[in-house]
Amino acid sequence: MPTPANYADGTLPAAVTPNAVAVDAGCSGNPGPMEYQGVHLLTGNRLFHFGPVHGTNNIGEFLAIVHALAMLDKQGLHDMPIYSDSATAQIWVRKRKCGTKLPRTPQTAPLLDLVARAELWLRTHSYRNPIIKWQTDQWGEIPADFGRK
Repeated sequence: MPTPANYADGTLPAAVTPNAVAVDAGCSGNPGPMEYQGVHLLTGNRLFHFGPVHGTNNIGEFLAIVHALAMLDKQGLHDMPIYSDSATAQIWVRKRKCGTKLPRTPQTAPLLDLVARAELWLRTHSYRNPIIKWQTDQWGEIPADFGRK
């Protein structure tokens, strides 16, 4: 399992808020084995990790944002930004609905149940954490990246 780099040395781009969470998903194939994680930008510490499970990258990106929102909500950190490089996942979170077309099979059922739980959380909770698009073309790979490219 790759460990995120430590960004406490000031290597984050100046435009990035360091006291924030970066999330990302990795998937081998689409669908295929998928995992996601969240990293604290200031310290580089992994805050959470899930998977691998059979799924898609977009589902992983969506679940990573919702996981970060729920974690920050529980900690009372309602203003901490979340960075994601997935425009699709950010749209799904704003709509409070995962737009996946992944068919329900015995293999995908556990993940799709988790998606339904995440959608329920979004419908029953309000959040004010900014969800910010990570600008990969300007800033390089997001610090939560799994390094599989």
